[in-house]
Amino acid sequence: MKYYRSVVFLCVLAVFSNCKKFEDFQVNPNNPTIADPSLLLPTVERLAFSTISSDAALASRYLVYTQGASSSQYYGWQRSSMNYGSITQVVKMEQEAARTGKLNYRYIGKFLKSYFIVSMTQTFGDIPYSQMMQSIMNNNFTDSSATRPVYDKQQDVYRGVLDDLKIASDSLSADQVAIGGDLIYDGDIQQWKKLINSFTLRVLMSLSKKEGDAALNIKQRFNEIVSNPSQYPIFESNSDNGQLPYYNITGNQYPYFNNNSMKTDFYLDSSFVDILQELKDPRLFVFGKPTPASTLPADNFNAYDGLVGSAPLDYNTAKRGAGKASQINDRYAYEAINEPSVLMSYAEVQFLLAEAAVRGWISGDADTFYKNGIEASLDFSNFKNAYSSADIQNYLNDAAVTLQTGNEIKQIVIQKYISTFMNAGWLPFYEQRRTGFPVFDVSGAGMLNGGLIPKRWMYPTDEYTNNAANVESAVNRQYPDGDNINGVMWILQ
Repeated sequence: MKYYRSVVFLCVLAVFSNCKKFEDFQVNPNNPTIADPSLLLPTVERLAFSTISSDAALASRYLVYTQGASSSQYYGWQRSSMNYGSITQVVKMEQEAARTGKLNYRYIGKFLKSYFIVSMTQTFGDIPYSQMMQSIMNNNFTDSSATRPVYDKQQDVYRGVLDDLKIASDSLSADQVAIGGDLIYDGDIQQWKKLINSFTLRVLMSLSKKEGDAALNIKQRFNEIVSNPSQYPIFESNSDNGQLPYYNITGNQYPYFNNNSMKTDFYLDSSFVDILQELKDPRLFVFGKPTPASTLPADNFNAYDGLVGSAPLDYNTAKRGAGKASQINDRYAYEAINEPSVLMSYAEVQFLLAEAAVRGWISGDADTFYKNGIEASLDFSNFKNAYSSADIQNYLNDAAVTLQTGNEIKQIVIQKYISTFMNAGWLPFYEQRRTGFPVFDVSGAGMLNGGLIPKRWMYPTDEYTNNAANVESAVNRQYPDGDNINGVMWILQ
């Protein structure tokens, strides 16, 4: 099951009251009073930038769970929930920005709101958008536009999001009142512009199957950003990453630090291990552990093996019991500080540029972008200098890694997939859904959902209770077979 964590992270904020680093950023969300937007920003930043998820890692065939049959691993999930609670908090910040004249918060709010909306439409397909957004902005939660909002077509949702992202990028200004309370970029407007434009590239690439859509102008918008770096700056190095770092401070540690299940129950998926072994990728040594049965050194690729995500639980527990499976690296449970939680990375931007060059959306050398992305990812994942600069260069020069004519998009997406291990939430699953790469194994007898990889989540039950006419209308126009997890939404057609 896919979960949104709005309530969880609001609760987590209370922990930070004991930490001087964050004590100035506190706000009681239960007080319906006026608040400076600098007090609201940290809350919504944490909601957006906290992307790490073991469920997403299971669904993306990075990990296998060995203490039960996970619906994420076996593709048996059903419904998810809307995330208007997070959007309401963003809108509150936008309103306070307008009240105080601190307009930069309003434009950051447009970006964060767009991020949450994209996440929702990628989850379901059509969603309540225009009426629901208007109700939230008007603080009107009682009339029919709020309680029974119509569902906008996915195409229209994306059009609105892309317009808001452009407004946000164009309007952010260093001449406005400085931003305080910013946990991500410490108020640096140029960094926010880079993030917004880089994220826009992701949104546009997610629409690659609709590249000829005249209303969205996908290729043209992508090229406009890339061709105008002074107006639309994008990430230029890992230092630009839009990410939430972790510290060895209670309440701000890596989310699986001291997690007993992460210590014992999670193993690498064999298909992921196979990819890393085939490429002789040194990130294997920081992602996993050698199998207990292996007598080889930890830097020998043959010391690693995985479990089969689609296989029955008893098969995987037997292989685990025989010491023939690699656990996720100890650091994910025993280290308070690991890779940050990433909303958007420089490596991803380079992979987006590489794919766009292959597709003919932009000029430029796809191979250069591709190698830039790989190198950035290797640098990002090099936990405690587990591999050297020479190792990185050797990897980049390996024939198996070199971009091959006719196979470019597969290689680009697989490298992006490797780069998002345990740091980017559901992004790798959505990218596989869009491109088919890498191939997720569904051959095992443990599979649910008829052996199919789901394409979406079903709408929440309460929508059928409170907004039946509109949700049923949305289902009927999108999914001929009804509201099920295999329906193919517009962006995938």
